Amino acid sequence: MAVKENEIRQLRRTPVVGDTARAATFATFVDRDALDRAYRYATLILGDPTDAEDATHDAALRAWHRFGELRDPTRFEAWFGRILVNSCRDRQRGRRHGTLSLDDPTFPTEGPWLRVAADPAEAFGRRQAMAAALRALRPERLEVVVLRFYLDLTIDQIAERIGARAGTVKSRLHYALKELRGTLDEDSQKELRQ
Repeated sequence: MAVKENEIRQLRRTPVVGDTARAATFATFVDRDALDRAYRYATLILGDPTDAEDATHDAALRAWHRFGELRDPTRFEAWFGRILVNSCRDRQRGRRHGTLSLDDPTFPTEGPWLRVAADPAEAFGRRQAMAAALRALRPERLEVVVLRFYLDLTIDQIAERIGARAGTVKSRLHYALKELRGTLDEDSQKELRQ
């Protein structure tokens, strides 16, 4: 992010059509890594790689059109993240249900919830149980879980990205984790009874 703030301010005043300086500056912010991170996030939230591509594309396009509205260039990542979150929400509203596919290679296969299992069948069962538990979460709770534990954002960063207060984020995260624990504990209890 080596672009100076006064360069951004100047770019905001220039016309959109044919502006190579604006395009070059935008490209420094929305590089391949930023788009890859955005796509992985969208895939986790939407569960469908095609929808994730569309949401990432829509977010990049909206960011390009609204690039002049960016007030603080140092906050670009949060600004773009919020656009992406809204793009994913729009897609979820359009299909009226949120899904999550753990078969996607971008989903982490290790984490505190997925202990390394000696038995591949056991690992597969845990993965399926986690997928089912995540799919059962309401979209706003799934969103904060992914942002916190997959993208490793702080509570304040999540609040800024989704446009909510930090207390709201903490509450959603609390209830999401409580629900996940309950669902996963229920599944564990059922396995023990069988």
